[in-house]
Amino acid sequence: MLAGMALKRRWSARTGADPARKPNLVIGVNVQVCWEKFCRYWDVEPRLIPMDGDRFHLDAATAAAAVDENTIGVVAILGSTFDGSYEPVAEIAAALDDVAARTGVDVPIHVDGASGAMIAPFLDPDLIWDFRLPRVASITTSGHKYGLVYPGVGWVLWRDAGALPDELIFKVNYLGGEMPTFALNFSRPGAEVVAQYYTFFRLGRAGFRAVQQAARDVAMHLADEIEQFDVFRLLTRGGELPVVAFTTAEQVTEWDVFAVSRRLRERGWPVPAYTFPANREDLAVLRIMCRDRFSRDLADLFLSDLRTAVSDLQQAPTSVSGPSGFHH
Repeated sequence: MLAGMALKRRWSARTGADPARKPNLVIGVNVQVCWEKFCRYWDVEPRLIPMDGDRFHLDAATAAAAVDENTIGVVAILGSTFDGSYEPVAEIAAALDDVAARTGVDVPIHVDGASGAMIAPFLDPDLIWDFRLPRVASITTSGHKYGLVYPGVGWVLWRDAGALPDELIFKVNYLGGEMPTFALNFSRPGAEVVAQYYTFFRLGRAGFRAVQQAARDVAMHLADEIEQFDVFRLLTRGGELPVVAFTTAEQVTEWDVFAVSRRLRERGWPVPAYTFPANREDLAVLRIMCRDRFSRDLADLFLSDLRTAVSDLQQAPTSVSGPSGFHH
């Protein structure tokens, strides 16, 4: 939300805040719902780029084709919610550089690194996705995903003071000294911030690299094993985010991923099954997200239960089917 506000305010400053002009934000249909909330709450047109065939996220060509003089920014996701894949930030930046050179339309990038910004710096140091790209104006990440702390903490960084308009920042002095504040909510606890600081301090770069590498190794082990099932087809292998997304093979017609999810839930494994968004609603998948406490031993136990679930469904294919989900 805060990053989006900064993008919109910078666009208004560039264009003279003409009320006749409608700002838009270019995002893949695979974005987390917070971006759709931002567009609705702040009256920004969401230019949602649908999936197409085996393209499950935003790419350079589709992003460049969607921007115009009213585009406040392009959101590139480092770790898609749907399959764990990285969007090609450097390629998107290069395409937008070309648009700027040809048309003068200069569109910044926000990198939504909710998960990937806590993975890529440690495991993919040669991947160019961050402020090394001049077009990247801001980056967000979540401490409660791969930052290894509990829910309630997230971070937004701007590349410099010019990327965060000063009029969005309030300065208060009633706590005994001038303090800048830029927030949408009221007072928040500081425990999550302390926990994040402690985790960074305790593990350091080498420790974070070891923890995240272990998660990726487990994910890739799962992918290798699931690939051996003749009833599943992999979409991702855990080589970017430690996430494995897979669906049923073409020849499986008597049961679906929702039936598998239900069977796994009976054995204590909350593996979500869901359909993909616009243009690929026909594709339903299971997704496994591996984190620091999900060990190789646990992965092997899961695989054993997955084999049992598949065996049960093959013996009684119509006994369990239909959508499954979490109930809150």
